[in-house]
Amino acid sequence: MYRQHFGLTSAPLAKDSNDLWDDGAHGRLRERFQWLLQSPGVGLLTGEPGIGKTAALRVLTGTLNPHRYQVIYLPETDFGRLDLYRSLAIALGVEPSYRRAQLWRDIKARILELADGRAMLPLWIVDEAQNLPPEFFRDLPSFLNHCFDARDLMTVWLVGHPLLAQTLARAPYAALYGRIQAHVQLAPVIERERFVSLIAHALKAAGCHHTLLADSGLELLRQASQGIPRNAGRILRTAMQLAVPKGLTHLPDELLQQAIEELR
Repeated sequence: MYRQHFGLTSAPLAKDSNDLWDDGAHGRLRERFQWLLQSPGVGLLTGEPGIGKTAALRVLTGTLNPHRYQVIYLPETDFGRLDLYRSLAIALGVEPSYRRAQLWRDIKARILELADGRAMLPLWIVDEAQNLPPEFFRDLPSFLNHCFDARDLMTVWLVGHPLLAQTLARAPYAALYGRIQAHVQLAPVIERERFVSLIAHALKAAGCHHTLLADSGLELLRQASQGIPRNAGRILRTAMQLAVPKGLTHLPDELLQQAIEELR
């Protein structure tokens, strides 16, 4: 109802938006993403929850040629390592064995077939990777070893919270850490000018072409959201819903404050 009330075509800062704001901060991610398509390997993408990690990768993978790259997205990571590899096998069209050794052999054979027979690169994106079991981190380098470790036939992006990078830097995971070819960390949009630009872009992309927030409201939103786009979107949408029964077509500071209180 609030979308109709405010004349919006979509929700501002919605998770399914493909019109992402970028003032250059995603440039490093785009560059590293291309690196790992040209020279397959392991990438690490970290950032606070709601910063836009998954959305950025969704946009990047959406431009890929499906005849050259097979994108496999895994968001369910709070399982055993065998379940994780079984889900990969299914995505690759392999009947998953219940024995890990056979499962690995079958997956590797399929990856080799894709590389040599179809010139296709599997791109495995493992989201919420901070929840992965320690055994998975220890196993992954061996799994990625093809042909006496002479060929890299698959790209893996581990995506998670900042703590993930600290975990992988520990001694037990040195073999995996040594394989990481790119580490990108997305930071909150704390700077005032950048945050104002983010909100202006989000509202315009949602179809809003009039001023909704005063400067003081933008500052209130910036501080309350801590520069996290997801938080800012939740506050904005809640404030808009609160504005509907009041017949307001703008968001005064007191309404924003009410939305902030409701979300605490």
